[in-house]
This record gives sequence, C-alpha cells and structure tokens, in this order.
Amino acid sequence: MYLALYRKWRPKVFSDVISQEHITVTLQNQVKLGRTAHAYLFTGSRGTGKTTCSKILAKAVNCLHPVDGNPCLECEICRGIEDGSILDVVEMDAASNNSVEDVRVLRDEANYAPAIAKYRVYIIDEVHMLSQSAFNALLKIMEEPPAHVLFILATTEVHKVPQTIVSRCQQFDFRRIRPVDSAARMMEIAKAEGFTLNSDAAALIARLSDGGMRDALSLLDRCASFSREIDLQVVADTAGIAGSEHLFRLSDAIVRQDTAAAIALVDELYDSAKGIERLVEELIGHFRNAMLCKSVADPSNMVVCLPDELEQYKALAKSLPLSRILEILSILQRCLDALSRTGDKRVELEMTLIRLCCTEQLAAVQPPVKAQQTAAPVSTVSPAQQEKPVPSEKLVQPDKMAASAAVATGQPMEEWPALLDELSRTEPALYVMLEGSNAYINGGLVLIESPNPMLKSLLLTDNIGAKLADVVEQTLGSRKRLRIAKSVQTQVPEEQNASLDHILQKAKEQNIEVHES
Repeated sequence: MYLALYRKWRPKVFSDVISQEHITVTLQNQVKLGRTAHAYLFTGSRGTGKTTCSKILAKAVNCLHPVDGNPCLECEICRGIEDGSILDVVEMDAASNNSVEDVRVLRDEANYAPAIAKYRVYIIDEVHMLSQSAFNALLKIMEEPPAHVLFILATTEVHKVPQTIVSRCQQFDFRRIRPVDSAARMMEIAKAEGFTLNSDAAALIARLSDGGMRDALSLLDRCASFSREIDLQVVADTAGIAGSEHLFRLSDAIVRQDTAAAIALVDELYDSAKGIERLVEELIGHFRNAMLCKSVADPSNMVVCLPDELEQYKALAKSLPLSRILEILSILQRCLDALSRTGDKRVELEMTLIRLCCTEQLAAVQPPVKAQQTAAPVSTVSPAQQEKPVPSEKLVQPDKMAASAAVATGQPMEEWPALLDELSRTEPALYVMLEGSNAYINGGLVLIESPNPMLKSLLLTDNIGAKLADVVEQTLGSRKRLRIAKSVQTQVPEEQNASLDHILQKAKEQNIEVHES
C-alpha cells in the first residue's frame, strides 16, 4: 500500500523536526539529563509537529540506548513503539474518546506498572475536546501521578483547556513552520522520491500551507501525482488558486465606482453556487494583499499568489490610497460579521457593495448635524393601539402624509440616536441608509424623516424593513409600523439630484423594486 509523504517522511528524532528548535533542544536536554516532567502540554496550529514530538519523546524516555537525548531507533523498545506493538505507549484521540468513562479506564490502567517499557506514556491528542467531567477525572491522576506515568497532551485550542490542567503541565508552544524551512525540506524529499520540484514551486507550496508541514507535504503529494515535473503552474492547478479573476473584476468595479458591474458579478457568482461568506472572505484576503503591496517594500513572501498576479496586486495598490484600502477592509470585515446574523446574506453583500461603490453619492446626501431637535407634541393615541401587533409585511409603508404634518403631531423618539449608534456597530449597511435621519413616534407609527431618497425603496427590498422594525421593537418594547418621509428641511442641490437619479437607475437595473413619491 502506498504510504503518504507526510507519514513516510515524519521525523524520527528531535533533530529532524524543523522550525521548533526552542522546543526540540529543551526536550532533548531533559531526556539526556534525566529531568523529564510528568506532564507536557503541546499547543499550536495543525501540522507543526505536536504529535510527532510526542512520539519522539515517548521513544526517547523509554529507549534502551539513547543517543544524546534522541531515541536510537534500533532497540526493541523503539521499534515496538514505532509499529504500535508496545502497549505501554497509548495514543488517545480525545475527539472520539472524550467521555468520563474513557478517562476513568485510562486512570485505572495508569496505576499498573508498565509491562516492558520504563514509562507508561499517554498521548492525548486534541485534549480540549474532553468533557468537563472527563477533565475532572484526568485532573485527579495528574495531581498525584505514579512515578512510572508520563502524560503528553496536545491541542490546537489551548484556551479551551481548564487552567487546573494547564498549571500541572510544562507547556510548549509550537510556532508555524517557517516558509524557508518548509521549502528546503520539500526539496530534499522531492530529490529522494525521484521527482523534480523547482524552488519557486516549493516556495509557493510553503506559503499555501500556512505554516503546516503536513499540509505542505499533502499538497506536494498531490502535485507529484499530477506531474513528475512540478513547477508553479502545476502547483497553481493542483491547489486551485488560478481562479481569482472574479476577485480582480470585483475590485476593479469598486475602484471605478461601478455599482452595476459589481452587483451583476455577485449575481453571476451566486447563480454558479458561490457561497456569499466565502466570497467575502476571499475579498478580504484580496484587499489584504493589496494592502501589503501598498505598505511593504517586498511583499512577495507575504502575498500568496502567482508571480503574474503579484503585478496585478501592485497595480491595484497603486490605484488606491492606503486609507481607502483600509476603509474597504473595515467595511468588508463588518459585512462578514453581519452575515452570521442576517437572514438574507446576498442582500447584505449587495448593500455593502453599494456602499463601497457609491461613497461619493452617499456622502453627498448626508445632511448637516443638527445642534438640537425641536420637541413635538405628544401623541394622543391610546396605549392599547400602540401595543397592537403588526404583521411584518405591513411594517414599511409609503408615506401618506407630508413630513411636516407627521412631525407636528408626533413625539421625537429619544432613543433614535442610541439606536443609530448600535446599528453602526451591528448593521453598518443599514446604518449608512439611516445616517443623519430623525424619528418620531405617533401612536403605533414610527415616522423616519430622512433626506436619503433611496431609503424608502431599500427598506421595501426583501427583509430589510422587517430587520429595522425588529430593532425598533427591541428598543421601544412594542411593535410599530414604519413610515418614511423625505425631510422638508434639507434641500438637495440639482447636481446632487443627478447623482441620486443615477443610483436609482442602477437599483432598477438590478430588479430592485423602487417606490418614488
């Protein structure tokens, strides 16, 4: 049976482990001096050597003829641990053996002396997956362990391990494998395996693996199955990183402030089953690369892409000021956060793209900040009328009265500024629509006075109005109907009206229902 490269080339001694010298030298000296601890906690991201070092340590402390703190790999103990025939070394996967009963069995076995080896070694991988009761059972034996027992705990999420366990272990933090070390190691393996790997391809694999040697060797294995001559194009085709054209098309639309092109591309990707959250994540990585090209003299070691794409990123960075790139990243990050809470992810992304592509038009319609709101008479509507539930589909209605008349008979909603402040953090796209608006309560109605001519049509789109109504209900404690009225106090100049007409036209082109009063 074929043995995967990451298994075939797994390090056997401490000196074979790369990029973890701060750990391997310490462990090797502890074994050599006979000063090993009774419990270790290995933490770090996947593929950095936690399990590998656990097995090397298990062999080293039990080896009959250790060599300078390393296992000899020749004695019966080393060979038995390597092939799994020695039962004194137990490797337990906490992801599938996480109950208190599993730990109790381990605890009962630990009281017996080892059958062959010097130590009973328990390697518990992904230890953070243990249940709370299992941790309590493990803690009991870790407090007073038998002299012949050694615990090695490994985890990728150390923050989930109770401090009572952490405090009883020697903790070693495994860092990500350095790209230069990963590339050099792959060049050695390729030579030994008899296939060709050029240095540029090795460097790209190292960057794509994000500091994990196992991921790097798995990708190298796939590349070798595709071609025995591995170059940049083979790596790109195998890893699937060549399909980034849509990201450059989207960023180009944002740079040109072309809302129609951006929305049309999202529609195209959505129809081809592209995930909205995945697309936003890719866009964040895309503009991160532009940010690095803008900020770093030599971004080639930080940007994961093909060489010709690096030139495209440099051109993108040159077309935008750094402040604009940071603004785009901030807006996309807020969009990604909002996607986990919204019911319609596509609309959330479309609103974000409108904000990114219409920065000048949106800025033009922002009203001046009012120094003080003028109080209005209190409504005479009875409480029973105010508390009556309102169907979601009737929450947002076209304005049936002039703004001045509605304001004159309503009461300013004092909570509105705080509501807007909360929306700026939780629903930034909705906040952009409402920024600079005022709200008045008139019985079972909340009238929103805004100079934004697109507000009414956007709130009538899909579930956005219902979302705002939910926020108002949470603030006021009762369900209200929403009405939208243009501000009679703010006049929009003719040159701005042209921009607003342009926005409305683009909304209609995307089949968004627009109600103009």
